[in-house]
Amino acid sequence: MTEVSYDEAGKAEVIRGSGRPETAAEAPPDGLGCHSGGDLAAAARAAGQSELLDQYARDYPKGPHDQPQSMCPAFGSLRVGLRMRRTATVLSGSACCVYGLTFVSHFYGARRSVGYVPFNSETLVTGKLFEDIRESVHDLADPDRYDAIVVTNLCVPTASGVPLRLLPKEINGVRIVGIDVPGFGIPTHAEAKDVLAGAMLAYARSEVEAGPVPAPVGGRDARPTVTLLGEMFPADPMMIGAMLAPMGLAAGPVVPCREWRELYAALDGGAVAAIHPFYTAAMREFTAAGRPIVGSAPVGRDGTAAWLAAIGDAFGIAADKVAAAQNAFLPAIDGALKGAPVKGRITVSGYEGSELLVARLLIESGAEVPYCGTACPKTEMSAADREWLEAHGCTVRYRASLEQDLSAMEALKPDLAIGTTPVVQKAKEAGIPALYFTNLISARPLMGPAGAGSLAEVVNGAMANKDRMDRMTDFFDGVGTGDTAGVWEGDPNLRPDFRAQNLKKLEKQARARKAAEMI
Repeated sequence: MTEVSYDEAGKAEVIRGSGRPETAAEAPPDGLGCHSGGDLAAAARAAGQSELLDQYARDYPKGPHDQPQSMCPAFGSLRVGLRMRRTATVLSGSACCVYGLTFVSHFYGARRSVGYVPFNSETLVTGKLFEDIRESVHDLADPDRYDAIVVTNLCVPTASGVPLRLLPKEINGVRIVGIDVPGFGIPTHAEAKDVLAGAMLAYARSEVEAGPVPAPVGGRDARPTVTLLGEMFPADPMMIGAMLAPMGLAAGPVVPCREWRELYAALDGGAVAAIHPFYTAAMREFTAAGRPIVGSAPVGRDGTAAWLAAIGDAFGIAADKVAAAQNAFLPAIDGALKGAPVKGRITVSGYEGSELLVARLLIESGAEVPYCGTACPKTEMSAADREWLEAHGCTVRYRASLEQDLSAMEALKPDLAIGTTPVVQKAKEAGIPALYFTNLISARPLMGPAGAGSLAEVVNGAMANKDRMDRMTDFFDGVGTGDTAGVWEGDPNLRPDFRAQNLKKLEKQARARKAAEMI
């Protein structure tokens, strides 16, 4: 059992830095990228990265597709680092990848620079890239500005075996955290958040075991706390805290954390609530620290009742106190669900990790949810949600591919499809109302009474647009598809002779390939 002791001198110390890391190097030359071909995973193993890839395979088992079908996974860890105060982020990867990641991070509201260490074939092969990375972190390590620097290897440096583990663990009192987030090892950006969260927790746990650490800026809560695992809507931790209060408990930090000191408080919690059940590396650190982990979340009436009981068991709280917490909030949840009913068939899919919780809430609101697909893996912490959904007629598919999500939507013909961008696009083309999971569903409260009625307005509003969708589909029927794709001033120039000639070429190529196979 890891016991966290706090340095009293650190309790009042609040250092506010600008939070803006300098760019680590000049504009990059043309380099290699993950589009350059070849088996990067095999190259990584040849470069001595087998242990890393084997651990990732255990933590984040792949599904039917070898490569991510969502955005670059490294966006997840990058976003976690950019949200932390007094933390600098440095990327090492192909210029095109770094450009895309920084663009998306600033699109989603990042307000600080991203350090970048460029490379070319020579610096990659000779080891000069590692020396450049080491030099950049030495230049950045200003304790007046930063508590930590996060260095991330993208696909090509990982495949080349650039050894971030050899970086100093600390420079001038600034912690150095190096992680590898290759697209061929991490299936989703949601799981990349766990890669960084787990690495930071491991570092913080070693500090805790070495001696007293600074207390949280806001001080310690006198009550036992529950650490919350997984990003969530800002109001949800407050709602969870209110539901814990009758049991004499308080909500602890949310992991991924917003500043380094919160990591100590997270490890100091009496138990961990795995709101997002796929944080495998983070849960490994909490288990090593002797903290019990509780799955599921307080969503809907059934989910809240079961979750409060499980938390009570983890802390050994008397049954009457657990009942008091349940009686204080379950009637309000019942009222919110009845006051905002949802009627209709809905399919749910996404890659954020909260898809099962959303499906539960929709079903308790009165909706029929025959399919729930998530790009995240099946874990022990999601078992209660999966069993509840299956008992209510919902097929749950982990590591769902885009093709499986589309197939479910096309077969079930829902009144509303909630999913990723391509699912929403395909649904609207078919005249089915659809909502983008990340921006319109996960950006709402889900927990307790606040979450019970939060989805009804947007979901019912979308389903009410069915007639308008039908009118638009009829009006635009045949436009923008097949021969009418693109912009035309007149009728499309149909050339069946060209098509026939091209078809003959394709058939000739197919015959040649078949003949080659017979040799």
